[in-house]
Amino acid sequence: MFFGRKNPFSATDAFPLSDAVMEFDDSSSAMVRPARRALDGMGPRSGRSAREKWLLAAGLMGLYALAMLGFCALGMVDLQVLAVLGVLVAVVCATFWGIFNTGLHKNVRHRHLKLAMVATALACMLGIVYLAPVTQILLAPFTFVAVAYGIFTVPRPTLLALAACMLCLYAGVVGLHYLEQQNNALLRLEALHWVALAVSLPAFIALMGRVQRLYRSLYHASRKIKNIQEDAQRDPLVGCFNRRYVLAALEEQKQLADESGIPLCLAVLDIDHFKRINDELGHLGGDEVLRTFARIAQQGVRGGDVFGRYGGEEFLLIFPGTSLLPALNTCERIRAQVETHAWTGLLKGRVTVSVGVTQYVLGESVLEFFSRADTAMYMAKEGGRNQVVVEEPVAKGDSQLSDLSISSSNAFL
Repeated sequence: MFFGRKNPFSATDAFPLSDAVMEFDDSSSAMVRPARRALDGMGPRSGRSAREKWLLAAGLMGLYALAMLGFCALGMVDLQVLAVLGVLVAVVCATFWGIFNTGLHKNVRHRHLKLAMVATALACMLGIVYLAPVTQILLAPFTFVAVAYGIFTVPRPTLLALAACMLCLYAGVVGLHYLEQQNNALLRLEALHWVALAVSLPAFIALMGRVQRLYRSLYHASRKIKNIQEDAQRDPLVGCFNRRYVLAALEEQKQLADESGIPLCLAVLDIDHFKRINDELGHLGGDEVLRTFARIAQQGVRGGDVFGRYGGEEFLLIFPGTSLLPALNTCERIRAQVETHAWTGLLKGRVTVSVGVTQYVLGESVLEFFSRADTAMYMAKEGGRNQVVVEEPVAKGDSQLSDLSISSSNAFL
């Protein structure tokens, strides 16, 4: 038979648990947040998946091919030119698909890959213009489309240099047309197209540069906000989730369990004799014990479990979708790993943890759920420490609560 401790928790300011729903963001994992990714120019290196990048580029090429098909249907472009375009599109799409599919794009900076894709598209369009001068009407708008594809990644000076190279090549195509056909009317028309593109393309890049700077500012601001949100969820000393986050997670998982009926378990972990350790080693030594314990515990939980510091040397471990036996096994594994950890100096053989674990009963409050796990933890303390005590849940109205203790033979007294 198990009886609760004399002074159970009540819903006070010192224990801010209630039935009210708290805001909970489950985007983070139970592990310490990894180092923030270094920025590559404008944004994260893998802002879009490789599949999305390839599909977007292929879709833009497909639009150009569709326009060319319309020219061919009107009899303005020969089938041979359309066939050449089809081969070019197939080769380019296959090449970049292979780069993305094999992972070679991971070895290239994102901006360089985008630059290669834009340059390839411009070169293909210039080749088609050389074969079919009438398609020059498509060159300007699709040049803007190609440049816009890389405007948020490729630096503005690089795009301006690319535009200058493209205009030089375009001038070369115009010159070749005149040498081959000696057509003054065609020369004047192509010269007008060239002048229009030479004036509008740099202006377009310059104006889009302002959008690029705005995008960069918004991206960095969003990263800062995200980092602030992540920091607000973390305990600054040990790196695991803090009290506010873990209580919000407990509220959220309680609601999920009530709605879906899936099991939910909670463990309360408390480092044994931590005050004595803190007095003997000082606060710096005690802080190192807390950090090491948190690291050991986080390495022993699953990705979906939520581990956080409740306060002082007390931690909470939430097991969503987990029944009592697997939760017990995890707690016992953590207890054993803490006991057998290679503690050094005065800590050797002295750092242990007492754990209380229980399973959620549908319909009970979060306070009742937590109090039962906390009471089990205090029973582990009273039973000799360095052990896991399980309080098996029973339906409301049943006065019998059964306990299960798993004790270590080397408890620290």
